[in-house]
Amino acid sequence: MAFFEKPLTRKEIFSIPNIMGYFRILLIPVYVLLYYHAESVREYYIAAVLVGISGITDMLDGKVARHFHMITELGKALDPVADKLTLGAMILCLAFRYENMRWLVGLFILKEGFMGIMGLLLSHYRGRKLDGAKWYGKVCTAFSYVVMFVLFFFLRLPLSLVNALIVCCGVLMAVTWVLYVPVFVKMWKEKGQAY
Repeated sequence: MAFFEKPLTRKEIFSIPNIMGYFRILLIPVYVLLYYHAESVREYYIAAVLVGISGITDMLDGKVARHFHMITELGKALDPVADKLTLGAMILCLAFRYENMRWLVGLFILKEGFMGIMGLLLSHYRGRKLDGAKWYGKVCTAFSYVVMFVLFFFLRLPLSLVNALIVCCGVLMAVTWVLYVPVFVKMWKEKGQAY
């Protein structure tokens, strides 16, 4: 089964919301390199501002797509990919600064790797796909985003608070991963288009 049920048109590929999604993905290596090579507070803040621009673009693309009826199958796939890549990049950046963040990098890769592989297997072998994230997946992503933004913008937080935020993110990611397992198991046992 093809990932998209019908061929993508040029209009869909280059719709304004999808261009915003491409922009968010292209921005990732820019702020990762800036953050990694930052030697002053000003340079850290430049990277943080770019992350902020990415976040604003994320909010706008969905609103534009809904308001101007530009929702596409490509956009539905592109937006969560851009979300996950952005979040993963932020976690990676912060792992250079905070040692305990490295545990979160590993957990994030395992969780998202599992989600991605299961999504591909279900699409290919069962003709099924998740029709959007579950509420707990959205809560996990939103909470993680907020924590990463806070850690990007506030450079002088006490290490105890930083570690507490990392632990909260880790617990939420692990719980979300566990909650998704029975969803994928159920989808594997049934045939259909979406769940």
